[in-house]
Amino acid sequence: MNPRAPAPTPVPAGAAPPARTGARPQLGDLLVSEGVLTPAQLAQALEEQAAHGHKELLGEALIRLGFVSEHTVMQCLARSYGVPFARLSPRLADPRVIDALPRDFIDTHAVLPLFCVDGVLTIAVSEPANLFLIEEAARLSAKRVQIVAATAQDIRATLQAYLPSANVFVIDEIYDDVDVRQFSVVESEALDLGALEEFSGQTPVVRLVNYIIYQAIHDRASDIHIEPDDHRCRVRFRVDGRLATKLVPPYQMHPAVASRIKIMAKMDISQRRVPQDGDIHVVIDGRPVDLRVSTMPGKFGEKVVIRVIDTRNAVIPLEKMGMGAELIERWRAVVRCPNGMALVTGPTGSGKSTTLYSALGEIASEDTNISTVENPVEAQIPGINQFQVNEQAGFTFPVALRSLLRQDPDVIMVGEVRDLETATIATQAALTGHLVLSTLHTNDSLSAITRLVNMGVEPYLVAAMLRGVLAQRLVRKICPHCKEAYTPEAHVREAVERAAGSCAELHRGPGCSRCRGTGYAGRLGIYELFVPDEATLQQIAGGATLQELRAGAAAGGLRTLRDDGLHKALAGLTTFEEVIRASAA
Repeated sequence: MNPRAPAPTPVPAGAAPPARTGARPQLGDLLVSEGVLTPAQLAQALEEQAAHGHKELLGEALIRLGFVSEHTVMQCLARSYGVPFARLSPRLADPRVIDALPRDFIDTHAVLPLFCVDGVLTIAVSEPANLFLIEEAARLSAKRVQIVAATAQDIRATLQAYLPSANVFVIDEIYDDVDVRQFSVVESEALDLGALEEFSGQTPVVRLVNYIIYQAIHDRASDIHIEPDDHRCRVRFRVDGRLATKLVPPYQMHPAVASRIKIMAKMDISQRRVPQDGDIHVVIDGRPVDLRVSTMPGKFGEKVVIRVIDTRNAVIPLEKMGMGAELIERWRAVVRCPNGMALVTGPTGSGKSTTLYSALGEIASEDTNISTVENPVEAQIPGINQFQVNEQAGFTFPVALRSLLRQDPDVIMVGEVRDLETATIATQAALTGHLVLSTLHTNDSLSAITRLVNMGVEPYLVAAMLRGVLAQRLVRKICPHCKEAYTPEAHVREAVERAAGSCAELHRGPGCSRCRGTGYAGRLGIYELFVPDEATLQQIAGGATLQELRAGAAAGGLRTLRDDGLHKALAGLTTFEEVIRASAA
């Protein structure tokens, strides 16, 4: 926007602009005359503007100084240019007309098509004086164009609600705390489909669902559990790997809450006796967050679990994941092999996908064709071809892998090796000049070898293709705000000394308001990297047992998950108890 430059009043494209009758008042004078700005504040803003060499507009200076809001500035400009002003929200825009203008034009100029009535397209703009922009919008849309003024922030937020996907919900604006006493109670007899759909769209239910999602993302929760009981509905968040009850709304609300979530995820609300899966895309604080929804019928109603996938945290540098410098270099050497298979193992929720995404980010380049087959695709990585399996459509892991091998790949990431067919195709790819990255659900690195053999892969093929296995767990970090040192008991000190050397003191967190009394804040990984040498490869090819493999690896100096965790406890990053819990077999 240019609040200081007068311009003709915008008119529908094709019409001649009206003749100017006089200079339009400048923004500062308008704000002073309307009583929203004092002359002293205007003078200060003008001085600030001059001090910055007039590199920012007066309106920008006023907003930066906190004298006025962006909405106030735009309202004044709109009145000056004779243009309506609108406070935008996704409810105001018709998503069916988003495609009236090319996406690159919308992104570049921050315009928002709102609706089209009788062949007249109404668009929101943050520069109401830009007649060239309006004429170009009319040309590109082949329609007559009318404009309304809106702030750039409102336009961007609404665009983010519609451009990533047609199924996007903006939940930024939750002004009031949820008070369950304000909610209407859904009576037990009102459980037919029509009533559920009606109740699930009522404002109290919408506000509650929005609050649950908003608070979960704010609390850095990885999962939301909505669980009905015979007399209550419990909402729990999994934060740093631990579940804790967050909210207990009235039980009678549960059917409507579950239906609201299913509607958002485009699931069938008429089906309450079979499991269902769906996706929700939300925008919060101006950034997209993906939610994976799973429902399961229970005795007292459907249990709903929502997996929160914050794409902002999907690709993390290896240095920030808790890996030591030596481990990073060894892991980088594994994932930069020209062929073979590298595996990441661990239970569900141990960060395996994050590690693989980080590895892909390490090796991505213009001269490498990297493709993934996932279920689901948890984050979009620039420069990498990502494919999501669809079991119902027949696009399974084996089908996708077979097709992918005809796409001239250099590196293939398989979300999980879960059956013999997938393992066989991945093995063939690894033996024919491709680097294959994948995950397995095993307790440690060496168990991945026996797991592949038990699936039906011949031991000599495992030995020929395996380049390395990284086992990992996530442990909670000590809260830095209440962290304190203490002298451990004798048996604890001895255990740490055996793994990490001397142990004079350890650290723990007694709990404070910032960590909600838990003593922990955030998580980091503990790792066990197994890179087979010639002797171990001979063992694998000969069909060695897991015990024999462990004995050979121990003799070769393998640093186990527990060893790595105790080193981190000695460094004051986590606690002894947390390491023992996470590394228990």
